Amino acid sequence: MQTGGGFVGIQQGRDEKAGADKVSNGASDLVRARDQLLAEHTGNGRLDCEALREALVDLYELWLTTKGHEVGITADSGLAIVAVGGLGRREMLPYSDLDLVLLYDGIDPARVAEVADQLWYPIWDAHIKLDHSVRTVPQALRVAADDLTAALGMLEARHIVGDEGLSNLLISGVRRDWRAGIRSRFDLLIEQTQTRWRRSGEIAHRAEPDLKNGRGGLRDIQLLDALAIAQLTDAMPGLGPDVPGGGLQQAHRRLLDVRTELHGVAGRARDQLRAQDADEIGAALRIGDRFDLARTLSDAARTVSYSTDVGLRTAANALPRRGLARLRRVPVRRPLDEGVVEHSGEVVLARDARPQRDPGLILRVAAASAQTGLPMSATTLNRLGEDAPELREPWPKEAVNDLLSLLGSGRGAVDAVEALDRTGLWGRLFPEWGVVRDLPPRDAMHTWTVDRHLMETVAQASALATRVNRPDLLLLGALLHDIGKGRAEDHSVVGAELAGSIGRRLGLWPSDVATLSAMVRQHLLLPDTATRRDITDPDTVKMVIEALDGDPHLLELLHALAEADSLATGPGVWNEWKASLIGELVRNCRTAMAGEPLPEPVPIPDELRRRAESGGVHVDLRPGEGRYHHIVTVVAPDTPGLLSDAAGVLAVHSLRVLSAELTSVGSSAIDTFVVAPRFGDPPDPGLLRQELIRAINGDLDLVSVLARKERDAGGTQPSPFAQAQPRVFWFETAEPGRVLLELRAEDRIGLLSRLAAALAESGANVSWAKVVTLGSAVIDSFFLDLGASDTPQRRAEIEAAVLAVVPQQQPKKSPESDNEIGSTTVF
Repeated sequence: MQTGGGFVGIQQGRDEKAGADKVSNGASDLVRARDQLLAEHTGNGRLDCEALREALVDLYELWLTTKGHEVGITADSGLAIVAVGGLGRREMLPYSDLDLVLLYDGIDPARVAEVADQLWYPIWDAHIKLDHSVRTVPQALRVAADDLTAALGMLEARHIVGDEGLSNLLISGVRRDWRAGIRSRFDLLIEQTQTRWRRSGEIAHRAEPDLKNGRGGLRDIQLLDALAIAQLTDAMPGLGPDVPGGGLQQAHRRLLDVRTELHGVAGRARDQLRAQDADEIGAALRIGDRFDLARTLSDAARTVSYSTDVGLRTAANALPRRGLARLRRVPVRRPLDEGVVEHSGEVVLARDARPQRDPGLILRVAAASAQTGLPMSATTLNRLGEDAPELREPWPKEAVNDLLSLLGSGRGAVDAVEALDRTGLWGRLFPEWGVVRDLPPRDAMHTWTVDRHLMETVAQASALATRVNRPDLLLLGALLHDIGKGRAEDHSVVGAELAGSIGRRLGLWPSDVATLSAMVRQHLLLPDTATRRDITDPDTVKMVIEALDGDPHLLELLHALAEADSLATGPGVWNEWKASLIGELVRNCRTAMAGEPLPEPVPIPDELRRRAESGGVHVDLRPGEGRYHHIVTVVAPDTPGLLSDAAGVLAVHSLRVLSAELTSVGSSAIDTFVVAPRFGDPPDPGLLRQELIRAINGDLDLVSVLARKERDAGGTQPSPFAQAQPRVFWFETAEPGRVLLELRAEDRIGLLSRLAAALAESGANVSWAKVVTLGSAVIDSFFLDLGASDTPQRRAEIEAAVLAVVPQQQPKKSPESDNEIGSTTVF
């Protein structure tokens, strides 16, 4: 252990008469020795923070031991001094309180009072803050049984001097009673923890954080220790030393080091880090300036927060069962996706999952977690970290789709990505993330660190996904718009280059890579122009159009991104004034841009045309481009409800429609679906044909089967978090009575079947259709032949029928609720 000369002098004073007066009846020498250690800590031959804490522990123990012997507290005296708090944990800070318990057994109370006075008064006289009590072991155990806070303190008890057997009776008794009674006290423990978090806030995102009581602080580490003593979890759940930041142990030391320096700077005990002290503390710890210190604290606190969530969840699942609860069946594993199941309220790997052969499994697990609101098991994340291989460039299409499903899950994506990032998996997918991880904002408007701001923007963008034609690019743009921060160059320019590189890694089309890069490069164009220039000036409009190369899709994406970015920045950044200015600028630019071409049906291959002309019902299934993608082609007589029946049969067999092209030849319809099984292998095409014939003949009640299937899925589709408002757009064509209906909405099990049924029941004739699923969002285009019945009232009726079967927008979860443990986090 590294020590300074002052502390060595005290140690030598025990053997040398010259130093014997270092420890006297008073505590003034204790204070002088403490101050000498602090001087050595800040001097040229400084002790580091950990060595200082160890030296202080030894110093106080030496004084208490010597003083205890002076007043008669010996091994056979029936008296013992027990330390709790910082001294009990061996985490003595420069101005920490002394928390002491004087235990006695079979001693005259008058004698005990005399000993207590001889022990406490010197400490008070030296102006050392003291929290003390005098009790028998049974009295102390009763206090611990009645007072949860006292019990948590006594779990840290450590013998200092005197009758060690007496101390051990207390320590073992408190721990035994804690283990035995944890079931009845767990709910109160959770309630107190949440109250503390609400009162003190989240360390990672507070300008002046409470290092002790804030979420992610030292109290949370003590909570984990208490759960470990109750044998409900280990003391370092979920994170090992190889994760970014060094894991929980390193985070603990960093928090202690900052708090140690805070005491030194303040000259007294203090838990809240003030902004004016940050530069001095950062320099003392050789971290850097206040921004570097804030980044270090964010990393440590978020690591502690993640570990606390894991520990509480593990503890809740491990609580001992009593009575009839002991007879409950083992929780059933509910399939969520290929290789992914739910078990005991967590997302875990299926028994037959092979992470070593499935690089996309990380994203499927995360997407399932984000969509269901269920946390990922720490064991699962650790296994993925050890076994899952790297995704090769370009990514498989199914991996990109899982990424979009993850990002499109609203606030669920924030928690899922946080878990991936704390365990090192997100950085494996996006190495560029390391530069913005825990990067503090440089202005007061921003509430979050840069990486958290990016995810908050994604969550906001997911609620705007139906406002744009390319929700996938909106989500990716939201994820990457500030990825260039933390570097010396303009973050928009650097970010555009990084976004292009990431887009190519994902395997996006070159045109989409260019759009994504342009989104990042120009993500400040609309808000800066709208708030700083005359938006009615034709030159302003021309400047914006030229910057966007006249691309109306890019304009639409930047409009939504500007709103999401502002909403994710902080309170009041997005307001009616800013929204109206940007909205008017966008309208002026759109008016000056050329119109957009409407979708058109794809040409029909000759083979399918011949099959359609031959009549009958045909179903083919062949492998698609991705590992889990398949192409299903249905050729059947073009009867009302055929599309609904075909899509419904696919949904019944857990085949998710990723895209579809629907057209007709003569009296036959040709429906081509790109599907992905939710889990397992796809069914035999012969079975699909038989089921389709049953549905066409009315022998298969698809409505009931799909409703039951959605209930069996736990109602997890769509996401329980913030969703986009469904929108219907009508586009005119050159032919009267023939219109294009475009739906933008969240996906759900059997959505295409329900939509087709709604259109059929409304009497709308679908000539052809194009369906695209982008993550958790769908963009479905139906070419309708309404003929003479094409009236505003008729369109309103069709629109109402369509909107009746799509998921509606749910109330948004407040970001402040992230500071609490919800039922999906713990239980």
